Amino acid sequence: MDRRRTALRAVAVMVVAALLALAGPAAVAVAAPAAPAPTQAGEGTISPGALMISPIDDESANACTAAFAFSGGGKTYLGYAAHCASAGASTDLSGCQEQTLPLGTTVRIEGRGGATGTGRLAYSSWATMKERGETNQSLCLYNDFALVQLDSATAAAVDPSVPILGGPTALDTNGTANGEPVFSYQPNNGGTVVKEGKAVSESGGGRAHRVDTVPPGRPGDSGSGYLDGEGRAFGVLSTQFLDGTGTNGVTDLAMALNYANRYGGIGRVSLMAGTKPFTPPRS
Repeated sequence: MDRRRTALRAVAVMVVAALLALAGPAAVAVAAPAAPAPTQAGEGTISPGALMISPIDDESANACTAAFAFSGGGKTYLGYAAHCASAGASTDLSGCQEQTLPLGTTVRIEGRGGATGTGRLAYSSWATMKERGETNQSLCLYNDFALVQLDSATAAAVDPSVPILGGPTALDTNGTANGEPVFSYQPNNGGTVVKEGKAVSESGGGRAHRVDTVPPGRPGDSGSGYLDGEGRAFGVLSTQFLDGTGTNGVTDLAMALNYANRYGGIGRVSLMAGTKPFTPPRS
């Protein structure tokens, strides 16, 4: 039996009320990992949308979805959400307080067409913020990003292109505008794998984006990457809103990557652009 963990961050009502000014009009909880359906058949590559499982020797391991590929210092990485590397059931909104898996933890990666590989947890925003004693509440709430360094064989199988959609064309650095189209590839729950919708609002000085897609991201989709209408990578799936709207919270990738480059201790890491052109679905 598959016992992979669903570790939603539970939120007390009074805590949520105190955070409304930062988090917007609704309470949020992390769209944490759940047991996914098998990955799609394809070309036998590791790409955005790959399944990320850790720790691999634990029957109740977390299972999340890869956002985008990154490179730096001769190394190749896959990015996803820091809460995907939590050390247990999350009970707090603050990434500055949560326990995380140690750096170096092995992550199993399952790509398309039966491709599999491994990597190790090289950076977690939650671990870094906790180590630094971070007190900036917008960071503690919204800086939810991690990087897994791929072993050489796995890195050789990487295609940075987003399946079906193509791109990313570049890193988005100016946030999202209300009503701006957004897209995401999320294959690990079965059903519709391309999520299409619009940006609704921003929080935390642009560190988080609220998006409304059909269908919405749900547990197991955590860590998925989001593209804007030009195919630029702007975010990583972090939260689900519990107000009945079916909307999600997305960590701003440019800001999260900037924090990683400044404090992560792994040198400078950059987004890898896709090799296939961005071709959004026709409405």
